[in-house]
Amino acid sequence: MMYSSIFFALIYVFVISAVGTAVVDIIFRFLGKRGYLGNLYPNVRGGIPRAVGIIPAIVLSFYMLPGYNNLILIIGIFALIDDILGRKESPFGIEWGQLSRGIGIILIMIVGIFEGLGVSAIFVALMVQPLNISDMQPGSCCIVTIIMSVVTIFAMVLVGSAPAQELPAIYTPLLLLVVCLGYCPLDFSGKIMLGEVGNHVFGVALGVSYYIMGGLLGVLLFGIITTALIAFVRRYNLRIFFRQKLGIVDPTFGDFFMDVLTGGGLGDLLRKWILEDKQIEVTNPLLIELGFRRLLYNPYASNRANYIPNNYIPRLGKGE
Repeated sequence: MMYSSIFFALIYVFVISAVGTAVVDIIFRFLGKRGYLGNLYPNVRGGIPRAVGIIPAIVLSFYMLPGYNNLILIIGIFALIDDILGRKESPFGIEWGQLSRGIGIILIMIVGIFEGLGVSAIFVALMVQPLNISDMQPGSCCIVTIIMSVVTIFAMVLVGSAPAQELPAIYTPLLLLVVCLGYCPLDFSGKIMLGEVGNHVFGVALGVSYYIMGGLLGVLLFGIITTALIAFVRRYNLRIFFRQKLGIVDPTFGDFFMDVLTGGGLGDLLRKWILEDKQIEVTNPLLIELGFRRLLYNPYASNRANYIPNNYIPRLGKGE
């Protein structure tokens, strides 16, 4: 009886996610073309609704297990504020969006501890970072979410994860998978964008799934696997980014991994605070392979280094 109820509930969730996404797409396009949405309708490929991930955020906040749904709701609210305010400068020397995202992450850590996640709450909150970086091209965040949800389900079955609040452990990643499958068709075709509200919520939901699967060890191990998967999925785009923006013409997979783990606005802001105007050059071969050039790259330094080998010969081809 319980499993049949879960089955029908997930069908209902899929329909809500799919139909809700289509409806929000229509509404956002109607308002965006008339100039009423601001940052939520950026001029990308003629105009694409942003923050349509509000539908997965709403659905997950209702259907996620009690307690964990509070984490979804918190990050969803602050991520939506990030989407709305965007890159406007605040009086605190950082962008309003970065400030809102940072507050949301800190609140997830605090509330997560009170909800019983302990130290794991810190790493669940930090899942926001890699999923945010993954959402830089159509469908990339969704494919990562789908793959990791399926992998988590199989891992739960293999290790025999204990039920969570009287529901099978697989309920949480299965719920996330169904919600993402309902949302993703328009995202894969590049017609809508998750926005921060979508990718942040997917990140926290994955983190919760990892915690239910294996506690702190599960969050740490699968967090690393997720980061590596994102680095692999985005490797061609990241290679171009490294060469054109960072002056690293021969990036390693470690550089890609470190960019996913520590890149973006908040990561670079922390580098600014820690390194100030310093640029640390990395020449050790092992550290280069591990991605320390990206980890220590300070975009705010006046003497930013260009890592161009003496024997480097530009070649035409994919990613070159």
